[in-house]
Amino acid sequence: MEEELKCPVCGSLFREPIILPCSHNVCLPCARTIAVQTPESEQHLPPLLHSRGPAPPAAAPGAGPGAAAGSAACPDSESAAGGGGGDHADKLSLHSETDSGYGSYTPSLKSPNGVRVLPLVPAPPGAAAAPRGAGPASSSLTCPQCHRSASLDQRGLRGFQRNRLLEAIVQRYQQGRAAAAAAAKCQLCDRSPPEPAAVLCEQCEVLYCAACQLRCHPARGPFAKHRLAPPPAHLGAPGGGGDGGGGKGAGGGRKLPTCAEHDLENYSMYCVSCRSPVCYQCLEEGKHSKHDVKALGAMWKQHKAQLSQALNGVSDKAKEAKEFLVQLKNLLQQIQENGLDYEACLVAQCDALVDALTRQKAKLLTKVTKEREHKLKVVWDQINHCTLKLRQSTGLMEYCLEVIKENDPSGFLQISDALIKRVQVSQEQWVKGALEPKVSAEFDLTLDSEPLLQSIHQLDFIQMKLPPVPLLQLEKCCTRNNSVTLAWRMPPLSHNPVEGYILELDDGDGGQFREVYVGKETLCTIDGLHFNSTYNARVKAFNSAGIGPYSKTVILQTSDVAWFTFDPSSAHRDIVLSNDNQTATCNSYDDRVVLGTAAFSKGVHYWELHVDRYDNHPDPAFGIARINVVKDMMLGKDDKAWAMYVDNNRSWFMHCNSHTNRTEGGVSKGATVGVLLDLNKHNLTFYINGQQQGPPAFENIEGIFMPALSLNRNVQVTLHTGLEVPQSVKQPKLPNN
Repeated sequence: MEEELKCPVCGSLFREPIILPCSHNVCLPCARTIAVQTPESEQHLPPLLHSRGPAPPAAAPGAGPGAAAGSAACPDSESAAGGGGGDHADKLSLHSETDSGYGSYTPSLKSPNGVRVLPLVPAPPGAAAAPRGAGPASSSLTCPQCHRSASLDQRGLRGFQRNRLLEAIVQRYQQGRAAAAAAAKCQLCDRSPPEPAAVLCEQCEVLYCAACQLRCHPARGPFAKHRLAPPPAHLGAPGGGGDGGGGKGAGGGRKLPTCAEHDLENYSMYCVSCRSPVCYQCLEEGKHSKHDVKALGAMWKQHKAQLSQALNGVSDKAKEAKEFLVQLKNLLQQIQENGLDYEACLVAQCDALVDALTRQKAKLLTKVTKEREHKLKVVWDQINHCTLKLRQSTGLMEYCLEVIKENDPSGFLQISDALIKRVQVSQEQWVKGALEPKVSAEFDLTLDSEPLLQSIHQLDFIQMKLPPVPLLQLEKCCTRNNSVTLAWRMPPLSHNPVEGYILELDDGDGGQFREVYVGKETLCTIDGLHFNSTYNARVKAFNSAGIGPYSKTVILQTSDVAWFTFDPSSAHRDIVLSNDNQTATCNSYDDRVVLGTAAFSKGVHYWELHVDRYDNHPDPAFGIARINVVKDMMLGKDDKAWAMYVDNNRSWFMHCNSHTNRTEGGVSKGATVGVLLDLNKHNLTFYINGQQQGPPAFENIEGIFMPALSLNRNVQVTLHTGLEVPQSVKQPKLPNN
């Protein structure tokens, strides 16, 4: 984080930092140094800058440009402000060189931090000092980081806002660095050395050990309401290091900042248009009256939340980068080991070919060595590049976390927009693929020692190898009803060709695997599985060299209950579907069949159909059917359907046009018909308004069945699925003899 706390001009920790219009920070003394003012019709610095002292002496031979710049980079505030011209130096009226607010930047000296600054240039001989108010002057202040020129009003440098948060963080950082080696000690102990502090009284701002707390700060009387907290491990004793040590200065966060325009007014609102905190007097005077103004506290919390959210992304990337560095270092070791293994194998094979292979052996060794060196170089380049990015992101993250800890809303809002943008830019630098190795630890080199001696000069590595293990993409693998979808890909940097994949699935009951897909696609959906079942899936790749190893096994659970609709693709053309295919009626006076989109072969399933319209006492039929059921007559008249048809008074079971089990109880508008298919017991049961219609309608049914319905234009029903199997049912009605 220390790099975030250094001035880009002097290279030292910030002193009296100010915020430039471009959102960068610079020390106030350094700002006076890099400020440039050019009187009208002249091209030299005015006397007001010369009044701060003579021109810096030339650097000694061999001292480098930094020697001269170091003396002029950050003059003390007292010397810079002293004299007749020092106060005027803070009131430079700065203007941009163009209407856009950006100007050229032509520095000549270099600061210790590598940023060029403009030295003080003496006026040409004979040039008279321009008196105050002698005429307008064009002034500019160029940011040493982005080289943008800024313009100000007559307040000059004093018009820049003070970065109180950064100043407080610098103070805490200096104190924490000084006190890092010393633990917090009790401030009232008469022992030598003092006992370690146990608590800190936030009201008294005093550190106490356990004994001194009982003696000097009992939890009664006026001390009862004092708040005791653990001693801060990262700071020195309160009050011992200036305002930043827990007092009421900038580091303490207790003094409310006052408006830069009105010294007696505290900041209370935030101007969204100007992106700056304002007071009530600013609003009354009309400068911000037509601007979008919001509460300071609300905007403070909003910007803090935005910065925190942006930090989460950078934090995740930093964590991934650390893991990636470990991966790269392991990759180095693997490359070294694999390279040595390949070299040893190569030497053994070449020695077996005696003199005829000597010259060829040297060529092949060179190939392996070059491959290893290339891989090592690529990995080291990645390590250095990733380490640099990680260090930058970590420093920015630590600095932002310190900013978030501050309780100065206005100060925070002064820099929050810039910090949020920096964090977002930092996150964007981790582009896709940045955290993946550019090379593989594997050496795709296989020596074939079988050729005859006359083929020695054509001896080379065989590039074809078995395909590697496919990687299952778990984030894309999913289940829906009784269907599963699997996705996979090959490992990165895999150069072995792949001609296709073989996907295998077990039977959902721990049985043997079977092939369900063979092809080139890397995404596959398998339909028609059992509900409420657990399936194991795996995939392997193949090429002309053979079949590669299996991937890891993924476990997929199908739905406990079935969610389905009416199937418009298989319904009779007279069927009319609506309500996302959940409501069905018919255009014909004859009965027509419509099936559901789900197919059942195992488990227990229950669904209901609500009668929305029932006119002229028709006989709708409810039940199950095979996919090839006849669809232009009542359900149950052929041998492909099992159904219960019902009128307004009674119901019958029907299969192969055989009517059985007449039961009292019909349907009307608003009635609900339930269908319970138990493929574990191989039977089918019907309900009307929760009342079971006789014993199970059909026994010993096996196979694959789909929900089915037949109706005519006098009936309209709505399907309800995803229902739990009824736990308790009413006593069934006995069939009439």
